[in-house]
Amino acid sequence: PVKALRDDGGGSYLDVIRAIDWVVSNKATYKIRVLNLSFSAQPHSYYWDDPLNQAVMRAWQAGIVVVASAGNRGPNSMTIAVPGNVPYVITVGAMSDNHTPADRSDDFLTQFSSAGPTYEAFVKPELVAPGAHMQAAMGKKTVIARDHPQYYDSRWGLFSMSGTSQAAAVVSGALALLLQANPSLSPDDAKCRLMASARPAVNADGTLAYSVFQQGAGMVDIYRAIQSTATGCANVGLSIADDLSGQRHFRGRARRSSDGVYYIEGVDGYTWADGYTWADGYTWADGYTWADGYTWADGYTWADGYTWADGNSQGEVYLGESATAQAVLGEYSSASVSTGAVTAIDVWVED
Repeated sequence: PVKALRDDGGGSYLDVIRAIDWVVSNKATYKIRVLNLSFSAQPHSYYWDDPLNQAVMRAWQAGIVVVASAGNRGPNSMTIAVPGNVPYVITVGAMSDNHTPADRSDDFLTQFSSAGPTYEAFVKPELVAPGAHMQAAMGKKTVIARDHPQYYDSRWGLFSMSGTSQAAAVVSGALALLLQANPSLSPDDAKCRLMASARPAVNADGTLAYSVFQQGAGMVDIYRAIQSTATGCANVGLSIADDLSGQRHFRGRARRSSDGVYYIEGVDGYTWADGYTWADGYTWADGYTWADGYTWADGYTWADGYTWADGNSQGEVYLGESATAQAVLGEYSSASVSTGAVTAIDVWVED
């Protein structure tokens, strides 16, 4: 673990950027292959202009697979946080086993899990993973354990917590297993295999129980991922070198119709309108065929002045103050906005 945030879960952009820089600089020394980023900040610029995202992209370019939490600001659309809005990384949403881990038939997507698309029209998250009532070791004198004693098991020193931060950690562990079995995989192909082997939640008739903007390719399945031989199916059409140099930037396939429905350009049947009814009882199952020939998370060169389908200028929708000048409150921040850029672990959510 590389400590970048304060005991209360907050910290500055510079704290996190320095930590990522340390990871990249020490990649060879410690054989670092996976970087888990279980924290978030609200976007205030295009993904390529955000200084934290630039550090994250450099880590991916250096050969480190980066996993980021989607954020806990769901269920509304376009709530994916920084750095989960980076198209290259693996962004993870959270599902719940409904307290019945042996029974998959009642699993459901958590309502707090942030949903896509991103402001640059990329499908996010890429995957979902268990992220409800997850237990992990924690000292009883930590800030979180003191603030939420009802979730702390003093007998075993375990704390139960829910969020996409927990789901991201599960996927990071899955990646460690995948890279142990296939150490030569590039970050792009590691992402490809996790997505190609994921199990989407489907209804009894085979239709998606949740849209791709909520569950991505589906539930992570490390056993299937290790068996997979898929390559070249992630980050197609993107160039991280061009992104970082400023030569080119990219947008995804997501569009929004005039009546507010999000869809993927060129693919029928993947829609999600505001007001989607959340319900449990869906089964995570394989056998669902994604649209033939469609490559997920591919990109197109971004052109200035790109307009959403409803006629709103992309710039008017998204561009705001610089991320380095905008304060973002976390669940343990003070009530008043402090000066400087603050990032925090994802917003606290109850199970």
